[in-house]
Amino acid sequence: MQKRIHLCLAHMSGNEMKFIQDAFNTNWVVPLGPNVNGFEQDLDRFLQDSHPELAQKRTVALSSGTAAIHLALVALGVQPGDEVLCQSFTFCASAHPVTYVGATPVFIDSEQNSWNIDPLLLDEAIKKRTETTGRKPKAVIAVHLYGMPAQLDRILEVTKRHKIPLIEDAAEGFGTRYDGKQAGTFGDFGVLSFNGNKMITTSGGGALICPDEETKQRVMYYATQAREAYPYYQHEHIGFNYRLSNICAGIGRGQMTVIDSHIAHHRHLAHLYAQAFAATPGIEFHDNPSAHSDSNFWLNTITLSPSLRVKNQEKAYSETITTAVGGAAGTVHKATSAHTDCEPNPNVEAMRKALDEAGVESRPLWKPMHKQPVYASNPAFTNGVSEQLFKTGLCLPSGPMVTESDAQFIVQKIKENII
Repeated sequence: MQKRIHLCLAHMSGNEMKFIQDAFNTNWVVPLGPNVNGFEQDLDRFLQDSHPELAQKRTVALSSGTAAIHLALVALGVQPGDEVLCQSFTFCASAHPVTYVGATPVFIDSEQNSWNIDPLLLDEAIKKRTETTGRKPKAVIAVHLYGMPAQLDRILEVTKRHKIPLIEDAAEGFGTRYDGKQAGTFGDFGVLSFNGNKMITTSGGGALICPDEETKQRVMYYATQAREAYPYYQHEHIGFNYRLSNICAGIGRGQMTVIDSHIAHHRHLAHLYAQAFAATPGIEFHDNPSAHSDSNFWLNTITLSPSLRVKNQEKAYSETITTAVGGAAGTVHKATSAHTDCEPNPNVEAMRKALDEAGVESRPLWKPMHKQPVYASNPAFTNGVSEQLFKTGLCLPSGPMVTESDAQFIVQKIKENII
């Protein structure tokens, strides 16, 4: 049977079962308990990382990174009628929670170097939306896409000058650093994800990095159905069931024992890919763009020049597919057409299909949110960067289960399919 090389799957450390068994032995099979507390403390230590100015930061372990974004918006008081400026080039979970609170996502395109939110467009959007609506946007959500840190110094200059809170979506950036500090610790709030394909996993889960203990307690209040201190259930605000389970937190505690080795492995694969494609015309590896950036390389990515010829690219969109590219996370609607109005170039789709036939999972880059039908009427400030990247980019297998020989095989198959 042909080996299947997956895009990014978690790898167990061997320590997870101890924490899980402890939870069963003590009957802590609920969304609170010693593993939840211990996991949060592990995260605090990792994120603070000997930086005294981060000593007040506190994390809240939650059921998902999406829940973390939602609670950050709730904590900032975002309400119906407000606007939140969001990075367009990202996964939908960065923007959907804005709609959960009844606010409007306003999409901002990317700059070419990090592929993340463009500080110049961000500044322009704040000014124009304030002029148009008569009030400032309520928050900014910047993403560290594929683990590559955004230009935080420039973004923070803009958000602080306009006095608008910053939420860092570091769901893909756990272990990424910018100027030596961990991603997610720069903004008013930081968001982490521990989904099954992230740097570490709790099978499903996430965390919100809060500025201090007081804010953490307020977030936990909303994450546990907003219950008041009475001997019966009293509710004065709308809350949510977003706390991480003690079982899942036990997996996370085991995973924290290998986080450094996971990051090192992702970076090693990045080095192998960068070297392999350095002398390949028409293929460019996305590497750290500056000395400020120290990516975890959660997913290693390449772009294919539109002029690069790939075998069978004339047949790239000859049929519709019946599954969602990028995993089997739920039910998908059957596509009615092989084409949409914004899609990867034929050579990119042909390469994806060739790799799939060779047992290698790959996928296109994120389709920009401003090109998604569900957000067709939302305001957007664009420069063409994210659309061009979506048309030319491909994500390659990058997880701890991908070996050096796997990486060599992947590179070989890519080169074999270039005409």
